Amino acid sequence: MFNSKSNSNTQNPNNSKTQYIERGSCYISQGTIIEGKIKTTEDLRLDGTIVGEVKSEKKLVLGQTGKIEGTVICNDSSIKGRIEGELTVKGVLHLLSTALIKGKIKARKMIVDEGAAYNGECLIGEQHFNNEAVKI
Repeated sequence: MFNSKSNSNTQNPNNSKTQYIERGSCYISQGTIIEGKIKTTEDLRLDGTIVGEVKSEKKLVLGQTGKIEGTVICNDSSIKGRIEGELTVKGVLHLLSTALIKGKIKARKMIVDEGAAYNGECLIGEQHFNNEAVKI
């Protein structure tokens, strides 16, 4: 699901249908609202809402129904939803066609699909990371 190197999946023994859960991934579903801080060493898929701080040592995938109000720091990111606040991406930031960012973007590389929108300061390139280490 998140380009995981491991193919290890877990089968749910309590269900007659086979269901697989990707190990090492964090998923926050649509309809879930979290206020506070989230920090994960794994990939994070967000289809709900977070008001606060999000830190992922790997990839953040923000689905079309996903919304973050606050600060985001991650390694790579694929955005379809909305972010209002500050977004720092140590690697590649990909804004898909339904993405809307209001605030400050800082990324080493950025891909913007047609239809995506951002309003605010946008700092792209290695030079914006030279003097400081981005800690997660």
